[in-house]
Amino acid sequence: MEQKVWTPETTCVKGGSGEAGMRGGRAPKPLVTPVYASSTFVLSCAEEGASLSSSFSEDGYIYSRWGNPTVDAAAEAIAQLEGAAGTLLFPSGMSAITTSFLTFANAGDHIVVPNVCYGGAHCFLHEILVRFGVEVSFIDSSSVDGYKKAIKENTKILYAESPMNPLMSVIDLEAFGALGKSLPGVLTMVDVTFASPYLIQPLLYGIDVSIHSCTKYIGGHSDIVGGSVSYATKELGKTLHHTQLHLGCNMSPFDAFLVHRSLKTLPIRMERHSASALAVAEFLEQHPKVKCVYYPGLPSHRDHEVAKRTMKLFSGMMSFELKGGLDDGKKLAESTKIAVLAMSLGGAETLIEHPASMTHADNIMSAEMKKAGGITPGLMRLSVGLEDSGDIIRDLQQALEKV
Repeated sequence: MEQKVWTPETTCVKGGSGEAGMRGGRAPKPLVTPVYASSTFVLSCAEEGASLSSSFSEDGYIYSRWGNPTVDAAAEAIAQLEGAAGTLLFPSGMSAITTSFLTFANAGDHIVVPNVCYGGAHCFLHEILVRFGVEVSFIDSSSVDGYKKAIKENTKILYAESPMNPLMSVIDLEAFGALGKSLPGVLTMVDVTFASPYLIQPLLYGIDVSIHSCTKYIGGHSDIVGGSVSYATKELGKTLHHTQLHLGCNMSPFDAFLVHRSLKTLPIRMERHSASALAVAEFLEQHPKVKCVYYPGLPSHRDHEVAKRTMKLFSGMMSFELKGGLDDGKKLAESTKIAVLAMSLGGAETLIEHPASMTHADNIMSAEMKKAGGITPGLMRLSVGLEDSGDIIRDLQQALEKV
């Protein structure tokens, strides 16, 4: 390597650049995509800078907010799993949701949304997006017929969750996609966070946009916060990326590295989550202190047949209603030893929470909306983790004995 003659000050800045990290005259080929922590990238000439200044250029890198190799590697893996034209990664699931709505909804447009959905999405739509002149209709989304009845001349977006948070309703994606395709200019968007892209690929059913909170099953270890949006066409991707770029809501390279790492074990984890959840759901369904269990893998679930058609497995998410109501719910959540009382889901640890006072609290959803959506005071939500299913069941058994 050529010895450069620089002052100590310049050496501190420039030392180690250029051919540093190369042996034998060639760059290494790492098995795992490295973390490209650089905020900006060296250009060969001014013309290259002009060319790469396109907001959706795929020919190289100029600035990490516009594109980053580590982020792109993770995004490409998700896109391949989803069967998508492409995927964009975000710093949170919430920013993936809000950017999607802000991209495709304009003043005067109408959006149809389930009356029970993720609390953050509900709050954004009900309190924030409407301030910009967007009309939002909240409906009972247990079937596609509810969407059909809500459609207006100015309808622009049909939005769904599957399975839905927290009652685990599953929508008929084939019928939902067909409905969207029958309406010129109308987009279908589905949040499938509760399933992961391993269990459901919405775009294969004609859905336009698939959304995930990567914080949950994709990340799988409760150590990142992130989101993804996969799109059916490059044109949709260009429009989304333009909004993302100027809102500045891009995932960091380190979080993208963790996402890419976690995807390697996603199938194994989802199979374990799903198998354990089914065993837990069957136990809870037979317990005398449990009024009902909402788990799409149970034949008693109203959307069980739909779930069998659209889901590879039934995931690790469920909710159940206690006969004793609010007090018993709080007592149960505070009595488990393995299941941890905490927000979020999809990690290695089993998590339990009380939707009416946590994810769908009064400051997020009114009492009237909760009642209409079936979120009762005794409803509990359970994210079944990777622990032994027998241990999880015994933990719930001892906690139920205390209510």
